Amino acid sequence: MIWQMARRQTLVQLNDELLALLDERASRTGQSRSEIIRAAVEHELAADREAAIDSALTSGYERIPPAELDSWAEASAKRSVAAEPW
Repeated sequence: MIWQMARRQTLVQLNDELLALLDERASRTGQSRSEIIRAAVEHELAADREAAIDSALTSGYERIPPAELDSWAEASAKRSVAAEPW
């Protein structure tokens, strides 16, 4: 989750179908439209940030590969990949 900071109001335009779905979710969960939209934006941007971190890590290992095979690191990497929800 992104740290809580001062908030600024912004305009978001939605078609009737999205607005109806948003209102249904708000009614069902007791959240406001703003809370739901904010959470969706945070989720979307967090995915971008995670992809950028993954890319930076991969780039670093491509530029400076490990000197030798580390069996612990390899096992850890395999567990991490297996845990991914792809």
